[in-house]
Amino acid sequence: MPPTPRQGHVVVAPDKFKGSLEGAEAAARIAAGIRRAAPGTEVRELPVADGGEGTLAAALAAGFSRVPVEVAGPTGLPVDAALAVRDDTAVVELAQASGLARLPGGRAAPLTAGSYGVGGLIAKAVSLGVKRIVLGLGGSACTDGGAGMVQALGVRLRDPDGVELPPGGAALGRLAEIDLGSPAQALGGVELVVACDVDNPLLGPRGAAAVYGPQKGADGGDLVVLEAGLTRFADLVAEATGRDVREAPGAGAAGGVGFAALALLGATMRPGIELLLDLLGFDEAVRGARLVVTGEGCLDAQTLHGKAPAGVAAAAARAGVPVAVVAGRLELSEPEWRAAGFAAAVALADLAGLPDLTGSTEQSGDSMTRAGELAELAGERLAERLLAP
Repeated sequence: MPPTPRQGHVVVAPDKFKGSLEGAEAAARIAAGIRRAAPGTEVRELPVADGGEGTLAAALAAGFSRVPVEVAGPTGLPVDAALAVRDDTAVVELAQASGLARLPGGRAAPLTAGSYGVGGLIAKAVSLGVKRIVLGLGGSACTDGGAGMVQALGVRLRDPDGVELPPGGAALGRLAEIDLGSPAQALGGVELVVACDVDNPLLGPRGAAAVYGPQKGADGGDLVVLEAGLTRFADLVAEATGRDVREAPGAGAAGGVGFAALALLGATMRPGIELLLDLLGFDEAVRGARLVVTGEGCLDAQTLHGKAPAGVAAAAARAGVPVAVVAGRLELSEPEWRAAGFAAAVALADLAGLPDLTGSTEQSGDSMTRAGELAELAGERLAERLLAP
């Protein structure tokens, strides 16, 4: 006889486990473990993202169509990128064009990396006739204030000799003139919504250069140059538009791309995970569920401030469904993760010394190299604990 289905399905909605598992793979492996330990239970896989890297993959897993496009990478060399489209909505992931992973040879270019390719992705989405573009920020290689992005959409940024500025945040220090053109016309009335999980302003000690510049290879002297360039850009944008949004929460996101989106493209901002859950149909997926399982590479204090698992937990709580979490590493204490709304937590690092799925204890490798196998084991453990008849 086939197994008797259990009442209520399970939704598996993890983010990526950075460096080991993409969100879709994490969802598949956790779901496999649950199905093995709780046969007959319906398990729905819905990988999520918070607007950063992995946003495109999450949209594609949710049924969006992939549209390939060649755009300029962070150093200007062409890269093969993509966006996702469903009905009248397109999803653009900044990291596809201007991410750290797009740097040739992985060599940092903190002063010269730009966001021109992001504008190219937006232009491609507009050409497809969509009515809304969701722009996911995160993983940026550049600190150019979004200058390259708006240049790709028709804004002209010129030096004192009337020459168009080259890519990169350092060049903004020579900015003398802004010709706004008509970025609104370039967007053709398309709504631009930015998915962002940080609230940093453009400038200052919490700004784009100071906080995120070192992650992109900028040292002390570079940071001074980048801060000066962003300040010059913000001053002239305020002059040209009559609006100053440099202090707006999220203006410093992705090296200041958030600033240009707000100031020159009329974008609105929403917390990344909230926007993505809406986009991916999470509320519908969780309706009638018995359990939600989410996850990410490291469950720590940052998780509680807008990261995907916290957003999933909050959304599931509104639906009255308990949530468990699988993490590569667990850096929150049990009282902390329980206070965040999780009914159970399993860390792959803690499972690494346990018998594998074949019963062997002789496996080599740590929780990163064995992440897929351990994610299945985590799914089994959670099912045994939370889905018992």
